[in-house]
Amino acid sequence: MFLSLASSVPLVTVSLLSSPTPPPTSNGHFLPPRPAKCPSSPPLRRRFVPLPSHHPRTLHTRPLISSSSSAMSLEESTSSTPKLRDSLLYSRAYWVSKSTIAWNVDVGDGSCYLFASKTAALSFTDGAVQGEDVKIKLEEDSGGIPANVIKKFPHIRDYRAFKVPPALDAKPLLKCQLAVATLNSDGKCTNATGLQLPGVLDELFSYNGPLGAVYSEESVSLYLWAPTAQAVHACIYRDPSGGDPLEIIQLEEVNGAWSTKGPKRWEGYYYVYEVSVYHPSTLRIEKCYANDPYARGLSSDGRRTFLVNLDSDTVKPEGWDNLANEKSDILSFSDISIYELHIRDFSANDHTVHPELRGGYLAFTLQDSSGVLHLKKLSNSGITHIHLLPTFQFAGVDDERENWKSVDTKMLEKLPPDSIEQQALITAIQDDDGYNWGYNPVLWGVPKGSYASNPNGPGRIIEFRKMIQALNRIGLRVVLDVVYSHLHGNGPFDENSVLDKIVPGYYLRRNTDGFIENSTCVNNTASEHVMVERLILDDLLHWAIDHKVDGFRFDLMGHIMKSTMVKAKDALHSLTKERNGVDGSSIYIYGEGWDFGEVAKNGRGVNASQFNLCGTGIGSFNDRIRDAMLGGSPFGHPLQQGFVTGLLLQPNGHDHGTEAVAERMLAVAKDHIEVGMAANLRDFVLTNCDGKEVKGSEVLTYDGASVAFALSPTETVNYVSAHDNETLFDIVNLKTPIEISVDERCRINHLATSVMALSQGIPFFHSGDEMLRSKSLDRDSYNSGDWFNRLDFTYNSNNWGVGLPPKGKNEKNWPLIKPRLADPSFNPQRSHILAAVDNFSNLLCIRYSSPLFRLTTANAIQERVRFHNTGPSWVPGVIVMSIEDGHEGVPGLSQLDPTYSYIVVVINTCPTEVLFASPTLRARTLKLHPVQVMSTDELVKSSTYEPSSGCFTVPPRTTAVFVEPREV
Repeated sequence: MFLSLASSVPLVTVSLLSSPTPPPTSNGHFLPPRPAKCPSSPPLRRRFVPLPSHHPRTLHTRPLISSSSSAMSLEESTSSTPKLRDSLLYSRAYWVSKSTIAWNVDVGDGSCYLFASKTAALSFTDGAVQGEDVKIKLEEDSGGIPANVIKKFPHIRDYRAFKVPPALDAKPLLKCQLAVATLNSDGKCTNATGLQLPGVLDELFSYNGPLGAVYSEESVSLYLWAPTAQAVHACIYRDPSGGDPLEIIQLEEVNGAWSTKGPKRWEGYYYVYEVSVYHPSTLRIEKCYANDPYARGLSSDGRRTFLVNLDSDTVKPEGWDNLANEKSDILSFSDISIYELHIRDFSANDHTVHPELRGGYLAFTLQDSSGVLHLKKLSNSGITHIHLLPTFQFAGVDDERENWKSVDTKMLEKLPPDSIEQQALITAIQDDDGYNWGYNPVLWGVPKGSYASNPNGPGRIIEFRKMIQALNRIGLRVVLDVVYSHLHGNGPFDENSVLDKIVPGYYLRRNTDGFIENSTCVNNTASEHVMVERLILDDLLHWAIDHKVDGFRFDLMGHIMKSTMVKAKDALHSLTKERNGVDGSSIYIYGEGWDFGEVAKNGRGVNASQFNLCGTGIGSFNDRIRDAMLGGSPFGHPLQQGFVTGLLLQPNGHDHGTEAVAERMLAVAKDHIEVGMAANLRDFVLTNCDGKEVKGSEVLTYDGASVAFALSPTETVNYVSAHDNETLFDIVNLKTPIEISVDERCRINHLATSVMALSQGIPFFHSGDEMLRSKSLDRDSYNSGDWFNRLDFTYNSNNWGVGLPPKGKNEKNWPLIKPRLADPSFNPQRSHILAAVDNFSNLLCIRYSSPLFRLTTANAIQERVRFHNTGPSWVPGVIVMSIEDGHEGVPGLSQLDPTYSYIVVVINTCPTEVLFASPTLRARTLKLHPVQVMSTDELVKSSTYEPSSGCFTVPPRTTAVFVEPREV
């Protein structure tokens, strides 16, 4: 080992703790001004759909210089000095384990060294390394990178491995500025870079002890994992803002975990951590002020962590501890149906709610508001779960309502339906109003303060729990939308940065140059790192146990590792009423299994993509059925039609190719939809449009990928619309011919929801689909204010024609949008909305009238579900599905349904009545479903079945359900 100390005092004996800086001042400002080289926080963006690999994406990075994916020799530049100076801005080497550093560099006849500086004084000038406290020679390992390291970091599998001397105590070095460099035979530096540390941190400092605030009868203890920190202090405050700290406590470190024990009176106080740590984005030892990553409460300005004991009776609504026994029963995950809702959307426009409660948690606790009455109707019809868009602490909305700006809605209502003025007024204040979807995480474990009456103190916690309790008591379980794939802030100065201040460079995934990956649109997190995964798992258990939520929807789930998702499922399902106060076996998890960015094709390990998750029981959104139904994709031409929007059968003028091409597209779309209706099962066998028997996995998308990805029905979440992109009603208005009537468009809306409601797997509905909801054709309303996102539970308006949608995401489509908004014939009347609500309720009632619509295994679906209008001689635009049951005491299929022995669903997307006859469906005692017989929809009532010929007659744009009652 070659060890050279640049100072007479060995590094390992030098205390790295320093005196605390002055604490936050009475005006609440404790962050230094942002340096000019650090850009402002990235735009608050949201998206739902997967990106094709060729799709351009705006990246919001904070590189200090332009990055390159490969290590660059300093000698490649005509001027070596700038390269030497800039080399530490990159972190192209990886300290992957205690014994190995990986670097994509050829040392040649030179040598490789590790340098460390406890004061961040490293510099490279004229080929010389200066400022180091430690210089350690590294020998290349001819055996290469170990297999366990490649498994964790597959993207560096081809890097060279350098051996760290076994006698070296690496732990104190990890608190320093670090670099590796190659020196030629003359001792001149030829290449240098900083280091990425997650691998060695995981090996040396993984920690299973307590984190966050821990309460006992006598004390409050604080625990923080910060292995690279040189010092940690806690500034304790009495109040949520203003004033000087009551105490500044120095925490003690044991193997990377810092802690202190304080008096019981701290409970109800606030605190901020001051962390002295080397930050690679500034190349300095910074004093970072941050909230606790395990915070459970916050001040209203989000700057201080609130010390709250969630087990205290003072933060529990009456009856809270018994809530697990009041929840509606879920016998199988196949019984789930999901309704997606934004908290503010639910009541911001509801005038039956007191103004002070609109847009917040407590609006859900009212019994007779228009919104709650609507939710009760949905619950009675069959909806089991309310999926709430992000409810954690996110950026983009001030928690203090008095700081919000607003636009006079009375003025907006006077403007023309196709005016440019509404969007101009809304976007002028969009970053200062009370609206954002919330996919901008700051702290995962705290309820968002802007939805609370009082964001300070325990108010947000109590009101959040009251919301959960109220929804459970009307028969609705609650799913939280969790966003563990990314964080809004990074760096030592961003007010929304937390984790990157505590352990810089660890929580956020970085590319091979050392800059933060942001394929999610903002700072990607790295669940492949042990303590990132632990934080995710701890947070899920916190929400499940402390707030008694019933499910989790994972945003951009494909950016999380599969192993993390499986551990999450196992941890949640291990919870019991007796031990934890909740039944974890009833908690359902699902998410966006899109496979793109740096994680695509297992680029950072086996990720939680649609195909990788099969067999886990974790649900993935089925974008295949959405695209086949509507046409194209959210990135395609907005006029491209699909199975229900008029492809071939009612062209809209868009060039879909020849008639033969359009007919082929329609037939292929039918195959995709049928696979989806069979729960998108990989092994489900059906007859495709060419007349061949194929498995779902053998039906291919336009780019050659399998349509089917699931091995069990609950791994598929079927949807035709969600919060992202246009609403169902809006996309129907875009894609259908401009000359058809509003009555026809409304029937298409009904038709699309019927396919979701009657498919195997788990149906998912965007709030308002059942009310013809419009966002005035806004394709991305994440920050479009209350105006474009309004819901009207009095059914008087669907929000169509409230102005051209915001320019940023919609301007290129304004020429298509404007004439539609201007035409009054597009605007549905109250009668249309009421009919849509009735239709939706009826579909749910039909789904829950028979377990045959909710089969629990892949085998049951294969045995019982058949599609009949198949092969090349099919009737275009028609899907015919049958579901068969057995008979008690008769060999063969077991009996599941005591009421019906056979069901046939006929979906007619044609603009005309159709007749479909099948020999296999002759001589049955099929009748129109009693729910449809009693329906207010006169068209569906005219659907008929003729037993002798097996012929079904179904009106235009109608889904008819026929059932065979058992003999009494």
